[in-house]
Amino acid sequence: MNTPTSEALLWAYLIKTDGTSQILSLQDFPFTCAANEYVWVHLCSDVAEVDNIMRTLQLSATVADKLAAPVTRPGTIIVDHGTLIYLRGINKNPGAAPDDMVSLRVWLSDKMIVTARRTDRGLISINENRQQVEDGYSPASSTHMLIQIIENLADKIHETVEQLDDILVEFELGDHLDRKARIALGDLRRRAASIRRYLAPQRDALDAMFRLPHLSNEQMFELREQTERVTRYIEDLDLARERAMVLQDELRNTIADRQGMRMYVLSMVTAIFLPLSFLTGVFGMNVAGLPGTESPEAFTILVAAMGGLAVAMLIAMLWKRWL
Repeated sequence: MNTPTSEALLWAYLIKTDGTSQILSLQDFPFTCAANEYVWVHLCSDVAEVDNIMRTLQLSATVADKLAAPVTRPGTIIVDHGTLIYLRGINKNPGAAPDDMVSLRVWLSDKMIVTARRTDRGLISINENRQQVEDGYSPASSTHMLIQIIENLADKIHETVEQLDDILVEFELGDHLDRKARIALGDLRRRAASIRRYLAPQRDALDAMFRLPHLSNEQMFELREQTERVTRYIEDLDLARERAMVLQDELRNTIADRQGMRMYVLSMVTAIFLPLSFLTGVFGMNVAGLPGTESPEAFTILVAAMGGLAVAMLIAMLWKRWL
């Protein structure tokens, strides 16, 4: 299917309640929807011509400015007979870090839903929504479309949280707590904290959406389900951070135990050789009057005595269970 030729207008669809849809172009706007129709427009918010497109869509200057805002935080704002929603989704683009969450701006009215994202910040979940529209499984209304978008965003968050959990399980069941594991656990904690940073306000944004006008009981139920999902993911991320902290503590304790054991063995070896070093120091002094200087058996006797002393100290340490 052909798409609208514009860098700012990524796509636009006229969707009917029976699930069918057709592509719209810039020349089709302004567009008046019938009772059983609504429009979904997806924009690139940081392209120069997006302002002209939003004026063509008859969006107010306030809504246009908020859709093109360079920095957003999840939230819900009711303005100009519609609702502005800021959401965050997992970045599944090649080479991107999952905790680098992508901002999705949504403008919702009775007959139109406008979604916007920045250049090179695409969301797989939005592409899945588009595929559903092209396959003839379009949501029946703009509000249903918004809930479907939220559900797809939550699915990708679920995948990322599950991946973090799998990594933690591998660490917990494995026996490879080393320096690399410490670095990996620290990175996992940072990722969990970064994702949670946006999920907490996103949960509040979904809670605020219950003030949307004309929500049916079914839509409220679906919205509540997605809100509870996000809440569970926040709790899972908190648990993941705690589990990573416990593993890091175990790693530090393991490293400390190994270092302590090595130092203990070195201390015991030093204790054994300390009297021997004393004897070699005494008999190595180049002064007159040292015993055995005239006897050819003196060296043999001294070495045997030092060996016997070392064996005696070793037996004493084993008896005291120091070794």
